[in-house]
Amino acid sequence: MTVNPGFGGQAFIVSQLEKISSLRKLIDKSGRAIDLEVDGGIAPDTAKQVIRAGADVLVAGTASFKGGASKYADNLKSLRG
Repeated sequence: MTVNPGFGGQAFIVSQLEKISSLRKLIDKSGRAIDLEVDGGIAPDTAKQVIRAGADVLVAGTASFKGGASKYADNLKSLRG
């Protein structure tokens, strides 16, 4: 979780990138095929950061639905960047 749990649309907590990186190292060291999922504050700019830190799966609520149904496809393309 990279926001304080409770409601959608919160800002990403940048200090959590270090936690993601540390978890990725532990997962890799284990030798197991484990996906690292990140939820909270995921937007096009933060998606790139968490992927670089080691995340495999991203949960993006507000960024996916911003602007209404006519924007969904563009929002997802932007997240996939």
